[in-house]
Amino acid sequence: MRGVRNSFEQVELAQPDRDTLAFTGALTFATAAHAFAEGGRALAAGTQTRLDLRGVTRADSAGLACVLALAVAVSRAGRRLAVVHWPEGLRSLADVCDVADLLDPHAATR
Repeated sequence: MRGVRNSFEQVELAQPDRDTLAFTGALTFATAAHAFAEGGRALAAGTQTRLDLRGVTRADSAGLACVLALAVAVSRAGRRLAVVHWPEGLRSLADVCDVADLLDPHAATR
């Protein structure tokens, strides 16, 4: 899949297996809109049930909003999207914003 670049940041999307969509790079204000658009297209056209964030090197609140919006879009299509391999900073932000349990049903037990 395609990536987006600004002078410092880039995000790329890949489908490492039939069930997974993966982000790599920075998921920030500079890249989140593109990540949402490309991720939304991929999720609408596929059968992915996992969003893998293992390759996310930097994230901010726009990145979290992107992940939330993708989960909502998949939910509206009658599927569930499991978010896996959270970067620690993004998980902390989700906890502070009190949305972690929306994306990870096991978050409340951690």
